[in-house]
Amino acid sequence: MFDGEKHNFWEFVYVDRGEVEALAETDVYLLKQGDIIFHKPNEFHNLRANRKIAPNVMIVSFVCHSPAMSVFENKIFSLNSEHQQLLVQILKSGFAAFVPPFDDPRNHQLHRNPEAHGSAEQLLGIHLELLMIRLLEHAEVHQQRNRLSGEVKQQSDREWVEDVIAYMEQHVFQNVRIERICKAFNISRSNALSIFKEKTGQSMMHYFRRLKIEQAKRMIRENTHNMTEIADLLHYSSVHSFSRQFKTNVQMSPMEYAKTIKAKM
Repeated sequence: MFDGEKHNFWEFVYVDRGEVEALAETDVYLLKQGDIIFHKPNEFHNLRANRKIAPNVMIVSFVCHSPAMSVFENKIFSLNSEHQQLLVQILKSGFAAFVPPFDDPRNHQLHRNPEAHGSAEQLLGIHLELLMIRLLEHAEVHQQRNRLSGEVKQQSDREWVEDVIAYMEQHVFQNVRIERICKAFNISRSNALSIFKEKTGQSMMHYFRRLKIEQAKRMIRENTHNMTEIADLLHYSSVHSFSRQFKTNVQMSPMEYAKTIKAKM
C-alpha cells in the first residue's frame, strides 16, 4: 500500500490509460487518459484509483531549480501527440540509462546501467527538457482544472469521514492517534484534520474521545466492570485520567454517573 509522500524534487504523473485521482496537499484532481500533473518539491501527494477505470500511469521524478518551473505548480495538462512522443523517448532513454527496479515508490535511488551508451543519460535530459519547453509554450492555453466538481468532492469527503468514524468505532478500545488514521487512509495530516473538522464540527481526537466515553457509559450501565477495569480497557493512562475526561464530557464523575443509573433502576 502506498501511503503518499513528499520530497525535495519535482515529479510528474502521466495517465496513459484509465483514470486516477491525484491528491496534492488538500486538493484532489481527476486525471483522465492523456493528462499529466506536476507535483512541486515538498508537496505531499498521493494517487488512488477511482474504482471505475483501471489506470496505467507513468511517474517521472527530476531536479530542476529554474524559476520557470513555477508555471507547472499544481497544473494539469492534456498532452498532444508530440508531447506523448517525447514521453516515449524519455521512457526509452531511462530504460537504457538505468537498471530496474523503476517502479518502487519508496525508493528513489537509481542505478546506472554499466552497459549503457554514454549518451543515454544525456538523451534522457534532452527529451525531458524539450517536453518542459513544449509545455511552457502552450501554458497560456492550459488552464488549471479540478474536474472533481464541488458536489462530487463533498460526497467523497462525507464518505471518507464515515469510513474514519467506522474505523474509530472498531478501534475504540485501542490508543489510536491521528498519524495511525492518516496512514490507514493514505491521507496527509493537514488534509485529514481539515476534512473531518469541516464535516463534523469537531476535531478528530475530540470525536474519538467522545466515542470512548460512550463506551464507558455503556459499561457502567451494564455494571460489568469497575472503574479501574474500564479505564484500562479503554486504554487510559490511569483511572484518574479516565475520570477527568469523563467528567469533562458528561459533567459528572463516573461514580456519580453510576449512582444516577442505580437511582433510575
